[in-house]
Amino acid sequence: MQAENKGLNIYSDTVVRQFSIMAVVWGVVGMLVGVIIAAQLVWPELNLGLPWVSFGRLRPLHTNAVIFAFGGSTLFATSYYVVQRTCQTALFMPKLAAFTFWGWQLVILAAAISLPLGYTSGKEYAELEWPIDLLIAVVWVSYAIVFFGTVGTRKIRHIYVANWFFGAFIIAVALLHIVNSAAIPVSFMKSYSAYAGVQDAMVQWWYGHNAVGFFLTAGFLGIMYYFVPKQAERPVYSYSLSIVHFWALIFTYMWAGPHHLHYTALPDWTQSLGMVFSLILLAPSWGGMINGMMTMSGAWHKLRTDPILRFMIVSLSFYGMSTFEGPMMAIKTVNSLSHYTDWTIGHVHSGALGWVGLVSMGSLYFMVPKLFGQKQMHSIKAIEWHFWLATIGIVLYIASLWISGVMEGLMWRAINTDGTLTYTFVESVKAKHPYYLIRLLGGTLYLSGMLIMLWNVLKTASNGRPAMASIPPVAAHA
Repeated sequence: MQAENKGLNIYSDTVVRQFSIMAVVWGVVGMLVGVIIAAQLVWPELNLGLPWVSFGRLRPLHTNAVIFAFGGSTLFATSYYVVQRTCQTALFMPKLAAFTFWGWQLVILAAAISLPLGYTSGKEYAELEWPIDLLIAVVWVSYAIVFFGTVGTRKIRHIYVANWFFGAFIIAVALLHIVNSAAIPVSFMKSYSAYAGVQDAMVQWWYGHNAVGFFLTAGFLGIMYYFVPKQAERPVYSYSLSIVHFWALIFTYMWAGPHHLHYTALPDWTQSLGMVFSLILLAPSWGGMINGMMTMSGAWHKLRTDPILRFMIVSLSFYGMSTFEGPMMAIKTVNSLSHYTDWTIGHVHSGALGWVGLVSMGSLYFMVPKLFGQKQMHSIKAIEWHFWLATIGIVLYIASLWISGVMEGLMWRAINTDGTLTYTFVESVKAKHPYYLIRLLGGTLYLSGMLIMLWNVLKTASNGRPAMASIPPVAAHA
């Protein structure tokens, strides 16, 4: 206790608390924008004729908010929490860690202002203009220094596998962001890509798919490998499999990007290479999913009473489903039907809402009580409600878009006996209208669950007080 009072041998959890709270806040904001644009697709008049709230400007705001604000804040929070406890040492350079929090919030704020105003590079998932890109690079390099510095000053020899995934995600995202965002500024908020034509498309989708592969997969697998065993109170099913999973996933994912560019000007051999690596990717993805699921061996009964564990395990089922669907959609013949349709959007959201969303919520529900000196969340019943609202919302959302997308693709390729198109494009849009209503309902349910989470987290934080977690004394002197 004296050591605590002197500030010695204490984990640096202030930044973890800050990122955890903001992850939930930005989750609500990002999902609210998503519901608004889903409503605009049902009732186009909802953009009110204003350019700032039109679909074309709010859609990148939605994707950036849920991926980088909600997902990013969750990754910062969990990686800082996990690396300290698995290395049994406080964060390296805690003031630099504090800078990563304020710097990342500034990035998010700049995105929230610039995107509705129409400042965009036009690159999907990399829409932010060059001054914001520079700030992202500075924050990310600082993040790497803090994370790898903590690993480098660890008090135990072993580096737990969750840190392998976090480390790979940090390095890969830095590489992807810096290469893809290379641009020539022409004014304060306008630049042109350093690449041209098909090279620009290839670099963008090498980045774009790996934003999914490393930001939304490798990073969140780091979360899975720590929090599922902790919440289940079981060791990870196979540590050997986790290492094979890591190396196979890291090697394979980098090559899958061209599957976004089937039937374009990209050289055919590059498209085929992307397809082949996408199919190979199924093996490590399912290896990780099975490893997470089998960690529940002997503890399956806990799912009946533990809603936090339910979030984590159901997230793994969506991970398995999405990583089967992705390689299947990368096959050229399947892609000829699915490309540019709502099926792709359904696939993205089965991964985003099902895998990323649920595992984020589970890990935050795990951490928040511990960070604020509470035995459990303020309301376990509210977690139950959140789980069911989120799960039902996801199912309605993705099922409606799967049906809509397949129907859309079939309508586009339907031809009459004389070779003319059976349906006009407008007819295909009209046919999707009822499915867009169901998608809106699913998104609204998911958002309502997130609002319940925000209330629950704020109540837990306000009822408690920031807790100082001590580094185990044996490790501290090892």
